[in-house]
Amino acid sequence: MKGKCGISEFRRDNEVRCSEHDSYEIIQNDFNDAMFYKTISTKENTPYKVTCMVKTEGVEPQESNNAIGAQIATNNSTERSVAISGTTDWQKIEFIFNSKNRKEVNVGFRLGGNAGFCKGKAWFSDFTIEEGVPETNSNWKFACFIFTSTDVTINDKKINLSATSKDIEDINNTINRFTKTCRVLSNGKMSAECQTYTKDTPITSLSYDKQFGYYVAPEDVENQIKEEINNNNFDHIFIITKLGDEAHPDDIEVNDWIGLRSHGLLWYRLFKHQASKRAKKLCV
Repeated sequence: MKGKCGISEFRRDNEVRCSEHDSYEIIQNDFNDAMFYKTISTKENTPYKVTCMVKTEGVEPQESNNAIGAQIATNNSTERSVAISGTTDWQKIEFIFNSKNRKEVNVGFRLGGNAGFCKGKAWFSDFTIEEGVPETNSNWKFACFIFTSTDVTINDKKINLSATSKDIEDINNTINRFTKTCRVLSNGKMSAECQTYTKDTPITSLSYDKQFGYYVAPEDVENQIKEEINNNNFDHIFIITKLGDEAHPDDIEVNDWIGLRSHGLLWYRLFKHQASKRAKKLCV
């Protein structure tokens, strides 16, 4: 936990409940970052998925950042779920992480975030954890979401960027080359199946990191892609959008990118779906 000691209040609530169990509440009348957590034993290099129900009231980030709010996170790291702000009814959120070389992990339920402070109230309930299994399927399914425009405000400056028809053509050619390259480089041991979706609604928010600059985080596009994601079982998800313009190269600070690049169009891998082996309640 970081932030100002004494600013956050933790309590069990038997009145605001999602189920028959009392909820856990964090109250912050001033801006702060706090969490309660459970230390869980983990197998090395194993994927895990943690879920819970969250309800919020008046959650307000101190600065505009989609990574601040009620969320699931691991302590002392940047790993996190989506962050919920504002006033919302009970909803389910999930957090997927890999244990890597860790034998235990502190899984936290947080009001705030690694990126900053917030105030308000958040209730957490109905915790579960699932242990994943290694992926053995050699045919990977990719979802490629092409956002044709970016409409954001950076440092009080309105920035509008749009992909041209030539950009879209180059993107589709790159996707086709990618599927062939996966098969060739793996000597036929891996194949890639890409499903492409074109989104004409613009990306209207970007996330920021001091090291990497501006980037597309899952919460920046979640509402626009969740229907396709919920109706399919994708292994990887790529977001393709224009974050640069040769005429104005310094409009959006981008210090690093993940994936493939073509004509200022950045591809971001958002997450890897892991099949679950078993689920159990997470008692905190």
